[in-house]
Amino acid sequence: MRICIPIPCFFKQDFVDAIYKVKSLGFDAIETYDWKSLDLDAVKNACEDAGVELISMCTTEFRMTDEQFRKQWLLGLEESCKAANQAGAKHLITQVGQDTGAPREKQHENIVAALKEAKPILERYGVTIMIEPLNTLVNHPGYYLWSAAEGFEIVREADHPLVKVVYDIYHQQVMEGNIIPNITNNLDCIAHLHSAGHPGRHELQYGESDYNVIFRAVDEAGYKGCCGLEYQPLLPAEESLNEFKRIYLK
Repeated sequence: MRICIPIPCFFKQDFVDAIYKVKSLGFDAIETYDWKSLDLDAVKNACEDAGVELISMCTTEFRMTDEQFRKQWLLGLEESCKAANQAGAKHLITQVGQDTGAPREKQHENIVAALKEAKPILERYGVTIMIEPLNTLVNHPGYYLWSAAEGFEIVREADHPLVKVVYDIYHQQVMEGNIIPNITNNLDCIAHLHSAGHPGRHELQYGESDYNVIFRAVDEAGYKGCCGLEYQPLLPAEESLNEFKRIYLK
């Protein structure tokens, strides 16, 4: 498993400079969210020069639960896929939107239908879309997809190799727990991991989960993707990442 650094969580400086900073700290994978403010060509050139891979960005549109917004989501997906190709990213994260109040089975169907319609776009650009289950108890009240188990169901119903889940260990510790079996039994549906300590969403070592145990189990299960350190550091950024290496990259 590779460790991925979400640039916005750690570095507020120029994005290109942050790429080289990440490399100097011993990491070779990054991700970001809102790509519209970036010089995508400069990002791609810096990544190639530094030997760093841009793993993922986010789509511009997130409303999948309501079919009225499907065309808008698909247009945003195409725009984001073009941007991913330009920047050199192979994955896009999308949220599915708020719970509309419609029956959950209908909202579930709308998400699956949107992903099925997305297949030609994903194939054209060679980009994997990753839906993200989030916690509704602390950070995202009213969000529809709080259950990773339902996320896996959606991916299997969409039935395409470019449709996956980003499994966020922090969010799922809040909502479902049972972290190791839920990851290791569903590796076919997972393209990316996120991590943070719970409670607080800070450094991993400050939370209730033993990430040494989690990482070891995930590695032993054969996971070959990345895990993003998607937390709000309490320590200065460089010290926080060096502490992560000391504790978890033994």
